Amino acid sequence: MSGRRLKRWSTAAVMAMVVTPLASAGVASAQSAPVGITLEKSKQTISSALRVDLTRDFATLPLHKGRANGKTVWYVITDVSNARMARQLGVNFSPKLANVGRDCPACLQEVKSRDPLLGKAPVEFQGVPDFSPKRTLVPGPTNFPPQSFTWGAIAGANYSPYVAVEGSPVVFNAPIVATGDGPFDVTTHTNTHDRTLGIDTEKMTTDHLFVRGFANGKSILYLSFESSDAFTATIERSTFVPALTDLQFQNGGGRPDSARASIFTFVNGKTGLEDSPPPRGASQGPGRSQGLMHALSLDIVGRDAAVANPGVLEALRRGADVSNIFDVFPTNVREADRREYSPAWDLQVGVFSDRAVARGLNGLRTDANVVRREAARGLVTAPGGLPLGSANVVINCPALAFLDDVPEGPRRPRLPLQPPVRRP
Repeated sequence: MSGRRLKRWSTAAVMAMVVTPLASAGVASAQSAPVGITLEKSKQTISSALRVDLTRDFATLPLHKGRANGKTVWYVITDVSNARMARQLGVNFSPKLANVGRDCPACLQEVKSRDPLLGKAPVEFQGVPDFSPKRTLVPGPTNFPPQSFTWGAIAGANYSPYVAVEGSPVVFNAPIVATGDGPFDVTTHTNTHDRTLGIDTEKMTTDHLFVRGFANGKSILYLSFESSDAFTATIERSTFVPALTDLQFQNGGGRPDSARASIFTFVNGKTGLEDSPPPRGASQGPGRSQGLMHALSLDIVGRDAAVANPGVLEALRRGADVSNIFDVFPTNVREADRREYSPAWDLQVGVFSDRAVARGLNGLRTDANVVRREAARGLVTAPGGLPLGSANVVINCPALAFLDDVPEGPRRPRLPLQPPVRRP
């Protein structure tokens, strides 16, 4: 096989190798794998995504080439703090990203480029992830906490997905998703992100596995790239970036001077996949579950996400991910709520009370406002019975699209605001 062909690892090509048998003469069939159901373009918040596939749960994103420490790297752009640049690039506008470097120099990676609009000229990064570790995750006797885990990727020195071009105040969300010049391992992910299903360096696209989640009571799709916490990075199939722990600041949801927005998950929700989801995949149907106990209860949790593992992708299509709840979404009606959106999410981990579990009230939640109201009533707390608030875990999860109805908001914080915790 020529070097030219080695660089073509789109999802469709990998599917063709998986599902197309060799003919008796040893010549592979030219038949391509079928394309799945495509989400309507009007439902994407990242308009630059070429398509969103609802059959195998991936978004085909524009791919950009860069360099880091003499090595080729491949990255995507999903969000930016400047509204004009967001329109130019077809990505989410997130003004809160402008706060990323505040009191946390390691949270913002300064890159070199001739053009302040990232991706329009060669880019030199300071840091790069190491994708070579083998991701493992073994549930515990009661699923959560896990018995053991090892992250599948970790940040190298000076790596952050949040970058600014030298001399510019604009902050981009530009996660690196692959390293090297190929061939690319999109099965065990030794040189690609654990959610990379395909990469094509000729067409300059990458197929990235998305997550089915919720915002404002509606079903959404979001991407997951990094986390500041080792376990969260492992269960999210993302890159562990410890430096993001100091991103300003805890309980920063609703604060324009914070880089973070609020996101919610649960420890002890009900478990199980959506029963007989429609062709568009899981939404909010019977059996749909979410949270840590739920994800760890499924036998795919420790297996690689890859087109070569169709059982894993089918389980994720039925709702096998943690499926977090966004506080806000880029489509919200109120400008204040839209400006609150940030891909740098401040994770709040909820625990249903014994009373709620006994009454079967620990089912699916889809609206952060509802979670806050239930916390005020004592049905939901943080671990250890503490008031619900920041777990100081940051996850980089850009909004991608909404599945059916548009999330409009509004954000209604009914709880007294938890005091912000600024890192020294």
